[in-house]
Amino acid sequence: MHYSSKLGLFLGPILFLILINLPLEIVSEQGDAVIAVALWMVIWWITDAVSISVTALLPLILFPLLKIMPIAEVGSNYGSPIIFLFFGGFVMALALEKVSLHKRIALNIIKITGTTPNKVVLGFMIATASLSMWISNTASTVVMLPIAMSVISLLIDDKDGFTKSDQNFALCVMLGIAFSANAGGIATVIGTPPNSVMIGLLENEYNIQISFLKWMVIGVPFSAIMIVLSYLVLVKLMFPNKQHAFTASKNVISDELKKLGPMSGKEKMVLRIFAITVFLWIFRTLINSLFPNLGLSDTIISIFAAISLFAIPYNLKKGDFILIWEDTSKLAWGILILFGGGLALAKGMSVSGIVDVVTNAIAASDISVLFTASLLIILMLFMTELMSNVALIAVLAPVVAGIAIGLKIPILYLLIPVTMASSCAFMLPMATPPNAIVFASGYIKVHQMVRAGILLNLIAVALLIVLFQFIIPLLF
Repeated sequence: MHYSSKLGLFLGPILFLILINLPLEIVSEQGDAVIAVALWMVIWWITDAVSISVTALLPLILFPLLKIMPIAEVGSNYGSPIIFLFFGGFVMALALEKVSLHKRIALNIIKITGTTPNKVVLGFMIATASLSMWISNTASTVVMLPIAMSVISLLIDDKDGFTKSDQNFALCVMLGIAFSANAGGIATVIGTPPNSVMIGLLENEYNIQISFLKWMVIGVPFSAIMIVLSYLVLVKLMFPNKQHAFTASKNVISDELKKLGPMSGKEKMVLRIFAITVFLWIFRTLINSLFPNLGLSDTIISIFAAISLFAIPYNLKKGDFILIWEDTSKLAWGILILFGGGLALAKGMSVSGIVDVVTNAIAASDISVLFTASLLIILMLFMTELMSNVALIAVLAPVVAGIAIGLKIPILYLLIPVTMASSCAFMLPMATPPNAIVFASGYIKVHQMVRAGILLNLIAVALLIVLFQFIIPLLF
């Protein structure tokens, strides 16, 4: 346990007790209690004193004891529909991984893109991003890393050894995988947890719904532009590669595909369920307009997919199913609890009047809307380099919503770019799991990640400001 974790473990509850017992009132008795709880949670989240998911359980005890909300009301946040949407997404990812379909998809994408070094980098980036839209960015990075390592190891063993060009190629592949895993997740609602926290907040607090397709209309183009720019920054600007071609990578990819063998029946079955789910997500509003009594929601579709993977037999005689309950031991249950904690905290801020205080303060001040939005995007993007983006969104999303109301602009205009900013951490190894995983490969030094990452962070800020100012008002 680090010194900072030990310090945080005691500092959180001590500051909480001090705030609770202060003789003066900051917002209101209830509001001050929520601020005290939020401060305790933030300190534990930043210092990693205990697991971030355990910290997310604090509102369940503290809110009822401090008379902020009854336990039934706090608990309902941990069972919000958005959490079940994500649960279904996690189960689908488990099935893709269990039958190795994710690996087959990734290898085929790399095979199509070509064999020159830069095309191989692009192939790895497209494959990682495509996976990251549907499975966690951590899982997509873990899948790509061994394939990338085997391509790089062939370069080390070739005639000219590990040249500067080889080194740059290895750097581009590794950083490309991390950056495209981060950016790829932004494309869909289930691609990265902050998206779901934001959509849950909008549904719970403001009764605003964003469908799976509507999010993709913004998320996919932004994601694609970020990946193209990351690719150009890496291979043209930061770590250019002078090699013309190498066949080694082609052999590695072919060998890996041969190892997988022909597509199995189970893979085909998972692919069918996956395709039907995505189809239903994309055409849900059209289906609902054709069948008005149906009332399909993204969560219902997600749970339908999850149940299908457990309940539709692959071989009835043998009692063989794609997934069995034991497989869910690999499920990211902690993230689901973290969502619940974030939604509970947002509800606490709302019922105690904190969001209203922020709203009124902003409304009374005379700040320009564009300046405020730009500041919030920059703040979120650089803070997420240092702490969990889900935890950060959990604390700041309700405040950002309050700021939007105070500025008299639709909540979505401000909340969408700020939420996207939380997934654009390209600079430090500890900022996101993909950054940490590729850093552990040994091919990247911190200063190299920072050099490429800071430029991409600034590009992301500029893109998000453009999105805020021109694109989102057209779509919503």
